[in-house]
Amino acid sequence: MKRVSIAALVLVLAGAAPAGEPVFQASLLPNCAIHPSTATIRGLTLSLWGHNEQRALALGVVNGTIGNSSGLSLGALNYGATYRGAQWGFVNVDSTEFRGWQLGLLNYCDGGVTGLQSGWINYAARLNAVQVGLLNVADRVDFGVQVGLVNIMMQNKQWFGGAPESLAPVMVIVNWRL
Repeated sequence: MKRVSIAALVLVLAGAAPAGEPVFQASLLPNCAIHPSTATIRGLTLSLWGHNEQRALALGVVNGTIGNSSGLSLGALNYGATYRGAQWGFVNVDSTEFRGWQLGLLNYCDGGVTGLQSGWINYAARLNAVQVGLLNVADRVDFGVQVGLVNIMMQNKQWFGGAPESLAPVMVIVNWRL
């Protein structure tokens, strides 16, 4: 029965991927892997340190993605350029854009975040989301709510006397820009 289940899973994964794209990746390091880092993985990646474009479930210590990746990354460190989905780890870092849910001790996006960042420290260069943590920081906010001990929205200029769509640059408990 166990062999039948494994065979069925392999057939489902193989049918989900376009011809020629791998559905499984295992890697010790980016250059010591089953498939080269230029391959797009559509399925499952198991890595000590992986670095591929993916549409996959990534399980590893370090999950690195390139290009426009998506899926669920579970690891100590998750990093990428543009990612859609969920990154759950101690540290989550994206350089261009993140859409989805980052859960970790440190969540950092040097570009735009749309969705949810929850962790001890959350940073977004451009926020269109909710941040929940001890320290929440956003340089520019299109629409956002921060809930935490210290909440910083650099773009907010009002100090309680302004319009209700934005609160203040630094607030405790909650801050917003609508």
